[in-house]
Amino acid sequence: MINDLWYKNAVVYCLSVETFMDSNGDGIGDFQGLQRRLDYLAGLGVTAIWLMPFQTSPGRDDGYDVSDYYNVDPRYGSLGDFVEFTHGAKQRGIRVLIDLVVNHTSDEHPWFKEARANTNSQYRDWYVWSKTKPENANEGMVFPGVQKSTWTRDKESGEYFFHRFYEFQPDLNTANPLVQAEILKIMGFWIQLGVSGFRMDAVPFVIAEKGVQVKKPREQFDMLRTFREFLQWRKGDSIILAEANVVPKENLEYFGDDGDRMQMMFNFHVNQALFYAMASADSQPLVKAMQDTEKRPTTGQWGVFLRNHDELDLGRLTESQRQAVFSAFGPDKTMQLYDRGIRRRLAPMLGGDIRRLKLAYSLMYSLPGTPVLRYGDEIGMGDDLSLPERNCARTPMQWSDEPQGGFTKNDNPVLPVISEGPYGFEHLNVAFQRRDSESMLNWTERMIRMRKEAPEIGWGTFNVIDSGDPGVLIMRYEWRKNVVMIIHSFHDKPVEITFALKEDDDANSLVDILDGHDSRADGDGKHHMVLEPYGFRWYRAGGLDYLLKRSVV
Repeated sequence: MINDLWYKNAVVYCLSVETFMDSNGDGIGDFQGLQRRLDYLAGLGVTAIWLMPFQTSPGRDDGYDVSDYYNVDPRYGSLGDFVEFTHGAKQRGIRVLIDLVVNHTSDEHPWFKEARANTNSQYRDWYVWSKTKPENANEGMVFPGVQKSTWTRDKESGEYFFHRFYEFQPDLNTANPLVQAEILKIMGFWIQLGVSGFRMDAVPFVIAEKGVQVKKPREQFDMLRTFREFLQWRKGDSIILAEANVVPKENLEYFGDDGDRMQMMFNFHVNQALFYAMASADSQPLVKAMQDTEKRPTTGQWGVFLRNHDELDLGRLTESQRQAVFSAFGPDKTMQLYDRGIRRRLAPMLGGDIRRLKLAYSLMYSLPGTPVLRYGDEIGMGDDLSLPERNCARTPMQWSDEPQGGFTKNDNPVLPVISEGPYGFEHLNVAFQRRDSESMLNWTERMIRMRKEAPEIGWGTFNVIDSGDPGVLIMRYEWRKNVVMIIHSFHDKPVEITFALKEDDDANSLVDILDGHDSRADGDGKHHMVLEPYGFRWYRAGGLDYLLKRSVV
């Protein structure tokens, strides 16, 4: 089956329905409110919306504790509201991806309630049990420092159940064929209601072996092929974007050597190296990370990002690299989480420096893969470190300088809206920035448009050109004989660089497609330029005729 690889040149926008826009004044965002903001998202230029969990849930883990996979949490609306939203998105050319959280359920899910109440229940084997507490119960916690064990005694059944995450999230026994069939049914249900795919949560845990006897879990990769085949039978252009923070040598196991497993994966390896580059002005580990993750199937694609709804996980860096990032962006213990990451949003991490913010996002849009933008980052939203764990970076969207930032008319929103200080809604909001031609919002719209006009990044091959300075990264992309060159300086001072293009490039003229800093080579075929602090350039090689000859997908 030949599929539409739309995700190769997409721009994805991640949001939480709960904190995006409230339509009925109860203090909680909902689908009707989100639908009212679809024109805003279409104007921004995003081509896909990724929705964080919105299904029925007790809400103890921001919706990741699902108690009904086949419904919308009543706080956000109804299934009818959801379908109206997906229809409205489709009218505007925007696809919808939703979170698929099937590693575990809530302990209030009917499946678990029946499983704990009756050892002969058909759902008993849908979960993982032990009569005694396993010896390794204090190992493998996802949230160290917060989570005490991976096995908890259930008072009702008298046995221990396995939970990789919080104790109120019992793991599903995903090796059980009936559980796998149910996962396919869940995907089929939402595909039928208009979604184009799923961001699958915690994929390595979903496919890992589970049980008392498992000392070193092995991944059941064939499960991913089953998911892929089912989705493409139901809807040929639907995808799975996998959350899998794994080492590069394991990447092809998730993509599949023949591209028959996951269509997309988040590139955590590059993400961590990117933050080290910004902290140290050394791009070499970032270059290595890109090269280490370059190999993937033709149909495979990376999701590249800066910040998301979780902490910035630095676990793949060396100890010295990790400490450098902590020192630069999260020096206070209140800014750190789980002994491995930083829980802040990007703008406060970078001290609100608009030059560094633009550098970071220019990098994201130009890295190999598909950019994934988090809601609020288009205006440089901040965080609230007084909120527990990851909630500090999940505050409501700031639409205007009206009370509660225009998010709700209720005085008690689901999470406090950031007020006062440099990131307060009183002066940092969408309404103000829309009227300011130099704002972060208008710059983001321009960058998204430019990224969509550079399919070479999503489709082509890349190589790194030597700038003679480890603090300056020069990326060259080529696709269908068209060349894009993108330069970033991590230095806080002006820097002069000299470089040459490949011999077979039309290297005499570099046309700046961002700010008009065109460059012509001198007599020896080299380009010389001065970059301002945290400066960047986007070029096309070969002159302006590329507009007439460039191939379009």
